[in-house]
Amino acid sequence: MSNVELVLRSTRVVTPEGTRAASVAVSGGTIAAVLPHDAAVPDGARVEDVGDDVLLPGLVDTHVHVNDPGRTEWEGFWTATRAAAAGGITTLVDMPLNSLPPTTTVAHLDTKREVAAAKAHIDVGFWGGAIPGNVKDLRPLHDAGVFGFKCFLSPSGVDEFPELDQEQLALALGEIAGFGGLLIVHAEDPHHLDAAPVPRGPRYADFLASRPRVCEGDAIAALIALARRLGARVHVLHLSSADALPLIAAAKAEGVRVTVESCPHFLTLTAEEIPDGATEFKCCPPIREGANQDALWQGLADGTIDCVVSDHSPSTADLKTADFGAAWGGISSLQLGLPAIWTAARARGHSLEDVVRWMATAPAALVGLGRKGAIEAGRDADLAVLAPDETFTVDPATLQHRNKITAYAGKTLHGVVRSTWLRGRKINDGTTLAAPTGELLTRPERG
Repeated sequence: MSNVELVLRSTRVVTPEGTRAASVAVSGGTIAAVLPHDAAVPDGARVEDVGDDVLLPGLVDTHVHVNDPGRTEWEGFWTATRAAAAGGITTLVDMPLNSLPPTTTVAHLDTKREVAAAKAHIDVGFWGGAIPGNVKDLRPLHDAGVFGFKCFLSPSGVDEFPELDQEQLALALGEIAGFGGLLIVHAEDPHHLDAAPVPRGPRYADFLASRPRVCEGDAIAALIALARRLGARVHVLHLSSADALPLIAAAKAEGVRVTVESCPHFLTLTAEEIPDGATEFKCCPPIREGANQDALWQGLADGTIDCVVSDHSPSTADLKTADFGAAWGGISSLQLGLPAIWTAARARGHSLEDVVRWMATAPAALVGLGRKGAIEAGRDADLAVLAPDETFTVDPATLQHRNKITAYAGKTLHGVVRSTWLRGRKINDGTTLAAPTGELLTRPERG
C-alpha cells in the first residue's frame, strides 16, 4: 500500500459483495484495495471523502453512435465522450455505422482510431461491421482488436451500411464463429416491415404500427436458430418487444450463446406519452406501450435481458422533422441514461446494485473488459459519484451532446452525477470537464 496516491471514501460504495461504507485505495490508476471506511490512510495519499453520496463503478456503454468522422455535424468523439463523462460513463464502444467511412475494413478502423485518439475524454473501443461482401475483412478486423461485429437484418438507414439477408448472415456468422468472435444484431425482419403500413405524417401511432412486434420476434427466432446450428455467440441489440422474451429465455436455458440488451428509452418512456409530431422520440425499433415496458422490466429482473445501454444515435435538428416517416430515427441519451434508469428502477423497487449490474458489470463482461465494471482490487479506478436522492429537471441546453435534442426534455429525474473518475483522475467535477485523457481500447484475448 506504499504506492497509494488516492483514497476515495464513501458511506455507500457499490461493490460486487454489496453496498457498504468503504475506502477505495488507488495506485497507478488501478484499484489497489477496497478497505474499511475508517482504514488508516497510507502516507502521502490524498483523501477525497464524498460523504453519503454513492460511489459506483464507472458505467460501460457498449452501444454508442459517435458518427465521427464523416457526420460530425451529428456528433463526434469530443462531444460524445464529454457527454458520457458528465453522465458517469467511463467506457464506450463505438458503433461501426453513421461514420464515413464505416468500420468495415482495417483501413477504416485505422481512420476512426486516428480521429478519436486526441478527442476521447473517456476510454473508447470499436465495433466492426458485417455487411454484404466483407466476410474477408472480418478476421483482420478481429485481429486488429474490434470487440465484435454489428449487422442489420433490415435497412440501416444509411446506404453505406447495407443489411444482410439470411444467406449472407449465415456466411458472416460462420466466419465469426470460426475465430470465436461476437456478432451483435439489429434484429427486425424486413419482410414484416415491407408488409406493414408505411409511416407518413405526424401521428406516432402510425409509426408504431409500421414496426410491429413480430418484426423483432421472427428475426430473433431466426438468429437463435442459426446461432444454435453454428455454435456461435450472438447478441440482440436494443430489444423493444417483450414478446421475444420467452423465446430468448428458452434459448439461454438450452445453452444457446445469446445475450440481450435493452435501452433507457424502452424502459422509461411509453408510446402513450409521445405527442404527435414529437420525433425526438423516434427510434427503430420503436418505443412501445406501457404494458410492454412492464414486461421488459420483468425480463431485466429475471436475467433474460442482460444489460442496459444507450443506443445514443443523435442527428442534427433539421433531420428531426415532424413527419415520423421522414425524420431520422435515433434518441440522444448518453448523458442521461443513469438518472433515467435509476429514476424508473427505484420506483419499481430495484436497487443501485441492480443498476450497476445492468449498466456497468454486464456490459463490461459482454465485451470482455475484465478491468472495467466493478469496484474491486485489480480493476481500473473508473468511478462515478452519484447523489441518488437529489433530483434535477432536464434542460437540453445543459447537455454536452453536440445537438441539444432529447426525448427527456423537461423530465424530472433522480440521481445527480457529482463527479466521474477515469483511472483515478477526476475528469468531471459536476460543473467542468477535464482535458481528454481517454485511451483507445482493443479487445482483450479471452483466456
